[in-house]
Amino acid sequence: MESRTVGRSGLMVSRAGLGTMTWGRDTDEYEARDQFDLFLKAGGTLFDTADVYGGGAAEELLGGLVADAGVRDEVVIATKAGSRRVAGRRFDASRGHLLRALDGSLRRLGTDYVDLWLVHGWDDVTPLDETLSALAHAQSTGRARYVGVSNYRPWQLARAATLAEHALGLTLVANEVEYSLLARADEADAQAVNDAVGVGVVAWSPIGRGVPTGKYRHGTPADSRGASPHFGGFVNPYLSVPHRHVVDAVCTAAEGLGAAPLDVAVAWVRDRPGVASVLLGSRTAAQLRGALRSEDLTLPEEIREALDEVSAALPGVVPG
Repeated sequence: MESRTVGRSGLMVSRAGLGTMTWGRDTDEYEARDQFDLFLKAGGTLFDTADVYGGGAAEELLGGLVADAGVRDEVVIATKAGSRRVAGRRFDASRGHLLRALDGSLRRLGTDYVDLWLVHGWDDVTPLDETLSALAHAQSTGRARYVGVSNYRPWQLARAATLAEHALGLTLVANEVEYSLLARADEADAQAVNDAVGVGVVAWSPIGRGVPTGKYRHGTPADSRGASPHFGGFVNPYLSVPHRHVVDAVCTAAEGLGAAPLDVAVAWVRDRPGVASVLLGSRTAAQLRGALRSEDLTLPEEIREALDEVSAALPGVVPG
């Protein structure tokens, strides 16, 4: 699997990463191990997790698998902190909360450092300089090799990266955001800011919450995320009529290429400007095996341009 640098940093990651959001909840330890082994065998190096995934179980599973395989120096572990799903406050990026969360992540992962540590989302309450001071402290103490943010809008990233550089001498290397054929809100502004501050994109849900695979064209399958009590509300915003036109275009392109719609959706995101890696989040090893087939596909220019056009006018959906 090809590796890429993250933004203008020296951090190298596989251009496809393995997301672990379902680990410890919808994906048990046996499926997690199968996914881990399959991903390593495919040449993948980037594993993405967060302190809240599975209530911490995802980090524990990942840490155990890395230790058992003896590959800590060969993989890139990215984790996130700051998410607090409580009434009235989605994110807490205060220095105290972030650093406590990082200590907990390191303990669960069984490692002295993470390769990439991200603030999970923008916090309207905490002063930005306080949030950035936590990132700087984590990096200066060796607990995080590189730092960045997640789910930041372009203006938020511009403010954070500028303040980090000029006030703290700190470089933010990544912004992990939702990016797919069904999620292109702020794309032009985001690309301009990313280029200006040297940040690389790590794209989550490159398959548009599963919708461009075509599985929802004739209803919601009982075993799909759309039918899940955890993810139903996550999928439903992409089931509108305008989004269906994009799904139809993806399926048509896939048929013409002799590929799966999932492959087309992932390849489109993977090769967009500034994208360092796309995160493949699968509940099972069988699903991951299918997603990894996208590594063999490069979209012809005329198909890429057609997909650009049909998806450009979609209504924005707030990342969830």
